Amino acid sequence: MTGDKGVAGANLGLVRSHNAALVLGLLRDAGAEGISRLELAERTGLTPQAVSKITARLRAEGFATEAGRRASTGGKPRTVLRLVPEAGHAVGVHLDRDELRAVLVELDGAVVAERRAELDLGAGAEAVLGAVCAAVREVVEDLPGEGGTGGEGLAGVGSLVGAGVALPGPLDHARGVLHRVTGFPEWDGFPLRDALARRLGVPVVVDKDTNAAALGLAVGGAQEVVGRSFAYLHLGTGLGAGLVIDGGVHRGARTGAGEFGHQVIQLDGPPCECGDRGCVEALCLGAAARGEIAEAARVLGVAAGNLVGLLDIDGVLLGGRTVAGAPEAYVRGVGEVLAARARREGADEDVPVRAAPRAERLVAEGAAQLLLAPLFGRGDA
Repeated sequence: MTGDKGVAGANLGLVRSHNAALVLGLLRDAGAEGISRLELAERTGLTPQAVSKITARLRAEGFATEAGRRASTGGKPRTVLRLVPEAGHAVGVHLDRDELRAVLVELDGAVVAERRAELDLGAGAEAVLGAVCAAVREVVEDLPGEGGTGGEGLAGVGSLVGAGVALPGPLDHARGVLHRVTGFPEWDGFPLRDALARRLGVPVVVDKDTNAAALGLAVGGAQEVVGRSFAYLHLGTGLGAGLVIDGGVHRGARTGAGEFGHQVIQLDGPPCECGDRGCVEALCLGAAARGEIAEAARVLGVAAGNLVGLLDIDGVLLGGRTVAGAPEAYVRGVGEVLAARARREGADEDVPVRAAPRAERLVAEGAAQLLLAPLFGRGDA
């Protein structure tokens, strides 16, 4: 179906246009109140004629619709347009070492379906791939289109843009190939993206859990809280960092940035699963396992201070399953360490530390944004 009243399939050829992505992004940001064509032209720098052509195509494909009229300073009232959130969907999957979480996300970022299941990341590729495909099929089962309720392939689900999968690194984001995941060396070299794409029949993007979460936070407006450059520290079954520098996710030259948990902060310290000793991950998770939350937060704060000193970022966000168990204690402990460091250095102000929102499903939501963000001009996805 096309037109304002129907839900069209995601016409990626249309929204991959840079100018269309700019317009679509402004429609998303405007929310239910909408935005006029004149405002779109002013904010994008495009001519009114170009905006009219783009919005006409977006309406024809079901991505935009009228949201009423708004009084103008002169002449007839302006027609206001808004995004149609249900015109496109993406699945986000978070693969942790012991559980799987999948969400179905609309264009505006709203989660409309969710599944969670136990998982053994070391059970072998066939078992893990089967679990991922089953979860993806479950969350899209209510979407219209062939393949929504039967069969493994989902190419017939018209509004489905694809699936994003996030899991512990290191990995090659560009090729979708895993490296030696800490504790699971058998995944080294496995082409996860291509294997899932073949089974699902839709585009698949693979990234580290921390990068996906950082992207989700950036898209969701975290810059308004902690600034355009921030670190997301994920403390769950492991420890990693997602970096947003000047508004964009920083993955590094080989997509290996953010391997935060394996910095050594205690020479000859306790052994870590990575093979080294005294890693912040081993020290932090060890303290948490003993119930020493204040010590775990202090250790995390020391490591966070190294990161702040190295990158001079605006703020730090904390998330992950372990943090979610005692968010106030971790925010307070990390904040105290960073504040003490700032005083020693004579800094004018402390680096803010906050708990990330939606801690338990933040990674899964960010994984969905690996597909959705480029539709709105976020090339860092």
